[in-house]
Order: sequence, then C-alpha cells, then structure tokens
Amino acid sequence: MIDPDYPHIVLAFDHKGWRVEVEQSELKGCTTYSVWVNYDLGCAVAVPYASSRQEAIRLAKRWIDDRQAQNKS
Repeated sequence: MIDPDYPHIVLAFDHKGWRVEVEQSELKGCTTYSVWVNYDLGCAVAVPYASSRQEAIRLAKRWIDDRQAQNKS
C-alpha cells in the first residue's frame, strides 16, 4: 500500500492578511521546506522548495508582496 505524504506544518503565521503555513518534509535524507498561503479566495503554493526555514519564510513574504503589488497596478 502507498504511504501518503501528509503535510507537516511546522510554523504558521499571518502576514499582510494572508495565512502563511511552512511545511517541512524530507527528500533523499535532506530536510526541505515549502510554503502554502491561504487568503479569502483560496490557497496557493508560494514556495515549492526551500532548503531552510528562513529561506522559505523570506520567499513567501516576497511572493505575497509581489501579488499585492500586481493587484494595485
């Protein structure tokens, strides 16, 4: 039977009205991170891969800032 890979959320916080969830997993023995963001209309994978928690958070905040800048244009 296939062993499903459930998200392992290690950190969640709000940033500029978006809910940010940092997920930790393992790939070939290395810890990896990805980030989901939730907002009023749904959710998205803001960061599909990061090698550290700090990098994941930085990229997620940049992703949110970019989306907000696009919506103002």
